[in-house]
Amino acid sequence: MQISNEEYQKYKPLLFSLGYRLLGSITEAEDIVQETFLRAYNVNEEKIDNKKAYLCKMMTNRCLDVLKSARVQREQYIGPWNPEPLIMENHQEDNPIDILLEKEGLSIAYLRMMENLSPVERAVIILRDVFDSPYIEISEIVDKKVEHCRKIYGRSKAKLVKVENESLHYDKNKYVIDQFITALQMQHKEQLLDLLSDNITLFSDGGGKVLAALRPIESRNKVSAFLNGLIKKAGNDYGYEIRKVNGQPSILFFMEGKLHSVISFYIENNTINEIYITLNPEKLTSYQ
Repeated sequence: MQISNEEYQKYKPLLFSLGYRLLGSITEAEDIVQETFLRAYNVNEEKIDNKKAYLCKMMTNRCLDVLKSARVQREQYIGPWNPEPLIMENHQEDNPIDILLEKEGLSIAYLRMMENLSPVERAVIILRDVFDSPYIEISEIVDKKVEHCRKIYGRSKAKLVKVENESLHYDKNKYVIDQFITALQMQHKEQLLDLLSDNITLFSDGGGKVLAALRPIESRNKVSAFLNGLIKKAGNDYGYEIRKVNGQPSILFFMEGKLHSVISFYIENNTINEIYITLNPEKLTSYQ
């Protein structure tokens, strides 16, 4: 298959956006994008009616293979697993990859919920909801009948009902996070508790590489105590920035001038329902 430089620039953002949403890994998505283009050069173009659909099928199939092996890896993963945070820097409204990444289905909460889906369910819902792909195209990509794809989609949506109420309003969420930071820094326990949902859960992902909570922490009092403990241990030798991560405001936490962790949130009705602290250094290497 011949792919011009213009087509490469056009399809690369699409394939990366698809791969990242499927895998929750920047490095793996980037590797598979390059692999997909290399494999495409060896395909007889006469057999291809739609380059975009064919490239998406190749990308999706390779991601599905990785997901199947990742299932085993996740079962062996030490502690909670969070998607690799995607720090969105130098956003440009006319940049194709930024446009695709601004679509829904990118938040850490959404990607974590995707873990409840099978690889094929994940592919169907991303292709349908994020990329507005028609069912006929989805059926070709995942090798399922159109009617079967419709049923897969309905089943998948039911499993994602938890994140349907997630607030994606950037400025409102940033205001909540500003209050969260102030409450922590000033050690205002009651103010902090007011920001947290009664059923809040904190997921701390160290991957066995660094010290982190090995199980999700639940309830306002336990989460509040855990967070206040982190601030006390940090002393005065820390810094932070609020940056756009996966399309939403998140906290980049620095220790001794190096990125220590990324803290993301699931916010609903101005209340924090879940907190995701990613400390695994292997998931932060792109930003060191």
